[in-house]
Amino acid sequence: MDPTSLDLSGPKPQIPYQPRSVRFQQRVTLGDWVVKLYAIAPHGHSFREGVAEAAVRAAQQTLPSPAVTSERYGVGFVIAHDAPQRCYALICWWAEENEVHQQMLSAPADRLAELAPHPSHAAGCVWELSVTDFERRAWISYVLASPDAPNMAGYLAQEYNDDL
Repeated sequence: MDPTSLDLSGPKPQIPYQPRSVRFQQRVTLGDWVVKLYAIAPHGHSFREGVAEAAVRAAQQTLPSPAVTSERYGVGFVIAHDAPQRCYALICWWAEENEVHQQMLSAPADRLAELAPHPSHAAGCVWELSVTDFERRAWISYVLASPDAPNMAGYLAQEYNDDL
């Protein structure tokens, strides 16, 4: 099939792309879990108070138990995205050596307490996926590249910050 003959006239973006600030916040211990917390907000806007806290509460309720098993490491990352219309919490954890498992929650921007499973099959937006890509690269470098002595502390020490 000739790709130039495909009808690629799907939906057009409603809003032009604008950078957002992606910032590492802190490492959070939730029981036996250790997660890296990231915050995303529209560039030039403050990350609203309460969004990260709501994402951490959601992670505490979502992460599987026990944290460490023969399939899980007890480490992961949480992305709290303060978008204009909705707030998102992506709770991600490493399992099965090389898999990132994820639960995406969302709520209207003005109702953080209503974070619930996101109603679509979305894996993340372009800003959230930048965090996932960074974490993927860190996981390869510090865990998969050293199967006899994975460096979990090295992995957890990696922090991502960007405006993209």
